[in-house]
Amino acid sequence: MNWFNYKDGTLYAEDIRLADLAEQYGTPLFVYSKATLTRHIHTIDGAFDGIDHLTCYSVKVNANGAILRIIAEHGLGADIVSGGELFRALRAGIPASRIVYSGVGKTEDEIRYALKTGILMFNVESEAELYTINRIAGEMKTVAPVAFRINPDVDPKTHPYIATGLKTNKFGIPHHEALRIYRDAARMPNINVIGIDAHIGSQLIDMTPYRETAELLSGLIEEVRDAGIDVRMVDIGGGLGIQYHDENPPEPADWAQMVGPIIKKTGCTLIIEPGRSMVGNACVLVTKVLYTKKNEDKTFIIVDAGMNDIIRPSLYGSYHRVVPLTEKKTERRVVDVVGPICESGDFIARGREMYMPAEGDYLAVLSAGAYVMSMASNYNSRLRAPEVLVDRDMATLVTRRETLEDLVAREIR
Repeated sequence: MNWFNYKDGTLYAEDIRLADLAEQYGTPLFVYSKATLTRHIHTIDGAFDGIDHLTCYSVKVNANGAILRIIAEHGLGADIVSGGELFRALRAGIPASRIVYSGVGKTEDEIRYALKTGILMFNVESEAELYTINRIAGEMKTVAPVAFRINPDVDPKTHPYIATGLKTNKFGIPHHEALRIYRDAARMPNINVIGIDAHIGSQLIDMTPYRETAELLSGLIEEVRDAGIDVRMVDIGGGLGIQYHDENPPEPADWAQMVGPIIKKTGCTLIIEPGRSMVGNACVLVTKVLYTKKNEDKTFIIVDAGMNDIIRPSLYGSYHRVVPLTEKKTERRVVDVVGPICESGDFIARGREMYMPAEGDYLAVLSAGAYVMSMASNYNSRLRAPEVLVDRDMATLVTRRETLEDLVAREIR
């Protein structure tokens, strides 16, 4: 459910016309709905009521400070994958004690930073990382709280680029090696083993992989405890899918009913790491039609948002709905909606049937909150877009548009 709706043929964000925001701030422009984000926070976190749990928002999905502050205000934690994300989460007011640190390539500086701040735990992804954390914690005369990310070899049935739980993926420790590594870690003087973790992928629609993973982790907990190691936390990851096109994603309550009882039997605190399901449909990208162009076999709608603003269609072949800000009953054609980037792969939609817009019209790219602005770039020396947060009838600029001087600000001349 979201608060982007047509009223009298005009698309609104809550109580504000998107066309008015486009005129005020220019395009491309990201517009967030606070009501949508807040509802998703309550729906997801609330689905696990009755289960001892901690909801850690996945910062990589969208690291905007305004979003993170809303996350902090609701008492949630954060799942991070870099020192930069740790800095952002702390700056937004998320306590270090509610932050888990994932990722296969933590640097020594990042590990020191996380230990200094006192994070809840590291999700350790390899033996080599474990030895490095133990050494650095010893140098700092402290003890590092860790969980081990297990690779369960479970097929999440999603796009191969965002599947993370197969044995062919770079993530996690093979589940058949887990017990040995837990025993090794328990003997290390600067390691405190407190948990177990798995994250199998993103944009999951089928619930079966969640159950398989929860059952595998539950079995491993028994083995680890039989070895005398007290595991108190189970991080099941995130990845719950959303609707971009015609998907029928499960509700958060379905997710909770699937994994909750399995984890509850272990007596552990459950950690979940939602991201896309919280913010994905809480944002649209507004773009302006620059030109229409017809070749022999193609009609192109050329807009001012490019793959530097939204790379998901080019990278994953992802589908995003593209709708007009003002509904018109013009001629319907099959078109490609493309951007200004000097790449043939720069497109937002291909082979899409839609009412033909005119030059100067505004379009909205829906479901633009997840993995969009967080992966934006300056390719072709383009300026990254501003971000606006709408709260009922109030719009607040939360990230300004970059300037030409910003493009060269880090260069030493």
